[in-house]
Amino acid sequence: MTVRAIEHIGLTVPDLEAATAFFADAFGAEQIYDMIDRPLSGPAIEAGLGVPRGATIEAIRMLRLGNGPNLELFTYSGVAQREPVVPSDLGMQHFCVYVDDIDAAAARLEKAGGTLLSAPGELPGGDTGPGNRYVYARTPWGSTVELVTYPSPQAYESTTSLRRWRPVAGADHTEQES
Repeated sequence: MTVRAIEHIGLTVPDLEAATAFFADAFGAEQIYDMIDRPLSGPAIEAGLGVPRGATIEAIRMLRLGNGPNLELFTYSGVAQREPVVPSDLGMQHFCVYVDDIDAAAARLEKAGGTLLSAPGELPGGDTGPGNRYVYARTPWGSTVELVTYPSPQAYESTTSLRRWRPVAGADHTEQES
């Protein structure tokens, strides 16, 4: 099992367009694609992401941010939301780690004291592709982490020339593919 890098940082935002504009203006982030074309809700979403009953994901947008991790913006409805945490609070929305073998990585995470929220599953929407999989989990203190692998081209790639970061197969380091 090889951990390659943090693949993206997930942020829940109150206004998708305003947040997109902020990240573009502040950091030069580029909108790559919107991941879903309709809201996502129900027991599988609630269990798989560990969100409260009634939570609906209204939108997910992927932004490219320099040569570091991508930013994945979420908007939710249907549930009360807390004020954002401050640096002295524990936790964040989630961070994602790209792995080559998601099953081995999931087992290692559990062995280290983490809890899988579901079995690894196929990536949806703009991330779809053969073997492209993910799983959400909790750290021992309750923060959310995602494991992801996408060995195949992703569906969004047919709609834009922009690309998410992905590791170079067999390399000892990572590079941005062009």
